[in-house]
Amino acid sequence: MSEDLQIITTNWAQHSRQLREIRTAVFIDEQHVPADLEWDEYDTQSIHFLALLNNQPIATARLKPDGQIGRMAVSKSHRHQGIGKKLLASVLLHAEKHGYRMVYLHAQKQAADFYKQFGFIYTGHEFMDVGILHQAMYQQFNNET
Repeated sequence: MSEDLQIITTNWAQHSRQLREIRTAVFIDEQHVPADLEWDEYDTQSIHFLALLNNQPIATARLKPDGQIGRMAVSKSHRHQGIGKKLLASVLLHAEKHGYRMVYLHAQKQAADFYKQFGFIYTGHEFMDVGILHQAMYQQFNNET
């Protein structure tokens, strides 16, 4: 693949426009998540990950201060190409390097197997959030301090 994929670690102030574009397309337009539920106070508090293909934003994820991974989205035209795997690997590497002992997420049920590939474990029961079935999952790190 001659295309140049880059995943950068950023914040809301630096890249909110690009992060908003991807999340609007995936969550609000495709999945019909109400806009008032998509944007929250955690955007300004979180570390964001932005995947750029040939300098064009195509995927995003965020890591909240408490270790929750969320808002992971890959643009429709770039799915099933391994971008989500590279993005999640970047988030996990960052979390482990920065001393998080555990990360957790609320996976959309149809994506739970994707997260299991990375060692995430089911916890609790399935639940509905914004009309979509979810499963809580977590992963612990063995980073002794």
